Amino acid sequence: MAAGADTPMIGTAVARLAEFATSVAAAPPPAVLHDSTLRLLDVVGISVAALGTGPAEVARSLVTRWGGAPLAGAIGLAERLPAPSAALVNGTLAHALDFDDTHVPSILHPSASIVPAALAAAEEAGASGTTLLTAIAVGNEIAIRLGNAGFDPAINNSVFFERGLHATSICGAIGAAAAAAVAYGLSTERTAHAMAIACSMGAGLLEANRAGGSVKRMHCGWAAHSGIVAAQSAAAGLTGPPTVLEGRFGFFQAYCGDTYDEAALLGELGERWEIDACFVKPYPTNVFTHTGIDAALALRAKGLRAEDVASVTIGAAAATLRTIANPREAKIRPESGYHAQFSGPFTFALALRGGSGLGVYLDDFTDAAVADPINLELAAKVTHESDPRCEAIFPMHFPSIVTVVTTDGHTLVEEVLANRGTAARPLTADEVRIKYDLNARPLGADADVLADRILSVAQRGHVRGLLSL
Repeated sequence: MAAGADTPMIGTAVARLAEFATSVAAAPPPAVLHDSTLRLLDVVGISVAALGTGPAEVARSLVTRWGGAPLAGAIGLAERLPAPSAALVNGTLAHALDFDDTHVPSILHPSASIVPAALAAAEEAGASGTTLLTAIAVGNEIAIRLGNAGFDPAINNSVFFERGLHATSICGAIGAAAAAAVAYGLSTERTAHAMAIACSMGAGLLEANRAGGSVKRMHCGWAAHSGIVAAQSAAAGLTGPPTVLEGRFGFFQAYCGDTYDEAALLGELGERWEIDACFVKPYPTNVFTHTGIDAALALRAKGLRAEDVASVTIGAAAATLRTIANPREAKIRPESGYHAQFSGPFTFALALRGGSGLGVYLDDFTDAAVADPINLELAAKVTHESDPRCEAIFPMHFPSIVTVVTTDGHTLVEEVLANRGTAARPLTADEVRIKYDLNARPLGADADVLADRILSVAQRGHVRGLLSL
């Protein structure tokens, strides 16, 4: 490994992250392993549900044409693939339905990149189940802290998000590199180089959330792919700059300008876990829509019907409106079931009319539902506005204050100030399993077999073939 001798990784931010990664790998906390187990279960279930999506079909087609050594499995493919290719497929599946876990205030979906990278690298390496779970925990924590370090209190928002950058895939590539490095058993020095190399590989723009297009659904697959390539490159001797994160031409200057919160990145590293603030999504929609969905479900439970609604005003934080309310025409008439998942008006309409699953579910977001004239009529009655109370709570939660004027002139108000799935309103392990069961229905009886394997993965001596059925 002499190629790295001219760039020692000592004392810099990336070196400290690498020290964290290898120290956790040496003695992973049991609570962290339990958390990783549930995130693995969640990601696999989501990925099964996403098998029929167009981006997943594109990813499978690409890796099949590429070919290569059969070292890791991809969900939906019988043949085994090189680890980066398997990670590309599984990461695309994990994010294709926008049903993956979410952290605030970084506004990251970490597991969709980290779990596929950790799984593919662990399969290739023949790593144990405990090593896989540790890799997931390390990668998630590093990705989240990178996102947190780009949060600007002056604007009360992520600078990544403000600039239209998809921090999930940008920070996810670095977290994926750390996860792969743990799975491969790399040294602290090589792990630091893996992350430093990955800093040149992460990318992603959020315009698809506003204007359409399917590329965002491959962002996490490419981040997972990049992370493994970075770790493999570091193992082979490629090096990265030691000040890759904090340097004048480093990661944070490039993506966030002068915003870099070192304490958010490195403070209490290994003692306080940011992953604890990363919640499993109850609904397969953009997280900014969730409290609006909750409000609609609550109003419906109180007897409100779609035909009773004259108008709906949803107060929310201004930063969320760019994603779920604008441009208005695209949100009240989304072009597909997928785009409806990013629409505040449409998700409210679907929930008020009566959803399925844990509130609303994938079955509700079909192209037929988007064409339903009753849904369209109700969505057109919904408007959004910035609300000062919501502004004060954002971005620790994404609250909604809903005011409904009924056709007989009554006014109803429903406030949902905390997101379901967060520490304030957590999903239980049983609810995570229900979500998996719904998502994994296409597997039939094999869904239970796969769940049992995942829930007992910590006892496995190696994870090769973990997902094979």
